[in-house]
Amino acid sequence: MLGISKRGDRYIRTLLIHGARSVIQWARDKTDPLSNWINSIRGRRGINVACVALANKNVRIIWAMLARNEPYRPSVSHALPT
Repeated sequence: MLGISKRGDRYIRTLLIHGARSVIQWARDKTDPLSNWINSIRGRRGINVACVALANKNVRIIWAMLARNEPYRPSVSHALPT
């Protein structure tokens, strides 16, 4: 469970980080479980670490969907430990 490594496609990694930055910007005033998780990481570790953590989380969700050939199920991915 490490962060996003510098191996692999640099462009995809950049897109994931930029997407995470956008989500973090909008999560500031929300109270859903994912926004609470984002805001807690952002408060403890800073915005850059929160961006990488969210991008890493999204990659793991995408990988699980592709590996199991399943559709996205938001209720499962939002049950996060803090």
